[in-house]
Amino acid sequence: MTSMSIDQYRRDILKQCDKSKATKRNKFNAQKVELDGMTFDSKKEHKRYIQLKAMQQRGEITSLDHHTKFELASKTKLEGEKRAKPAVRYFADFTYYIADKYIVEDVKSAATRKLPSYRTKKHLMKTVHGIDIKEV
Repeated sequence: MTSMSIDQYRRDILKQCDKSKATKRNKFNAQKVELDGMTFDSKKEHKRYIQLKAMQQRGEITSLDHHTKFELASKTKLEGEKRAKPAVRYFADFTYYIADKYIVEDVKSAATRKLPSYRTKKHLMKTVHGIDIKEV
């Protein structure tokens, strides 16, 4: 892997952003962005990816991953129901290591941090996997 300056990396990213495809907005007005073959749920998440990628290039973090899946409750069939309930999953925006510490990170606005579904999944991540979610 070749080394490049932060400024060069930013210029390359900006060129790719101009070429990236923007899709329709969601209910929180977040706009999806595609870059490096990945889809980001918002411009804020995309910006954080650029920061984390630069940190990885500088050796500050390792094993950067995007949209890692965690199972919080397995699929189950409830009595009296025709269909089984699907597994409950949480998709982390980013996971990486700082030294030997595993970090699970989620890019959230103030509004989405308060959503009951997110708060439940955050609680289950700690209970089931023993992982605290870092919110950015």
